[in-house]
Amino acid sequence: MSAESPNPPSWQYQPSRDLGVPPQDRARSLQRESGLVATLLHQLWWAWVRLYLRLAHRLQISGAENLPRKLPFVIVANHASHLDVLVLAARLPVRLRDHIFPVAAGDVFFERPGVSLFASLCLNALPIWRKRNCSHALADLRQRLLSEPAGFVLFPEGKRSRDGTMDRFKPGLGMLVAGADVPVIPCHIAGAFEAAPPGARIPRWRKIKLHVGQPLHFAQTSNDRPGWDQVAQTTQQAVQSLAEAP
Repeated sequence: MSAESPNPPSWQYQPSRDLGVPPQDRARSLQRESGLVATLLHQLWWAWVRLYLRLAHRLQISGAENLPRKLPFVIVANHASHLDVLVLAARLPVRLRDHIFPVAAGDVFFERPGVSLFASLCLNALPIWRKRNCSHALADLRQRLLSEPAGFVLFPEGKRSRDGTMDRFKPGLGMLVAGADVPVIPCHIAGAFEAAPPGARIPRWRKIKLHVGQPLHFAQTSNDRPGWDQVAQTTQQAVQSLAEAP
């Protein structure tokens, strides 16, 4: 009988956290992981989005050097159009694509099966249900952000603006990052409202500009309600200052 190897392999097989979950439930799961098909769809979709933004909206980026290059991170911006998530996520590193998750409204993107599968397979979006108590969901997202790690694309207003003006940022962003060593990258999107305002069926060919600010850090901010409010206020001020930049 042969002796055991003195150097057993250090890796261990770990099944996917969503193994065996029905497709519709898997699309809505905050623990969803990317398989081979999803990875391929992510690459194809975002390659097409980058081309579309360049041709149809002549996307310009100011401060591109501030875009994150490694995980974890949270990138945030004002929200006035469905184009916003495409603008924010399209230029993020391709090698991190499977670990970058836009956080989307569950009642908009995850109610109908077809839209839900598109949001999960192409956008790689994760749902937040705005009409339910979402504190548990935010706790799960924070855990994933820190342990995987992951990158989130988030709109702290919690909804699209109906007139293009920016609303108050909600404290949910603070629940994700307060007390954690996770950079928050503030951005401002100009022109997306004119290109695709709420209710528009087909985007108009309007120019869009993305201003990317320097990362904010909240590792020393208390992880409680005052700390969450501080994160929201500080980030909103940073986005507003980008809106006022030339």
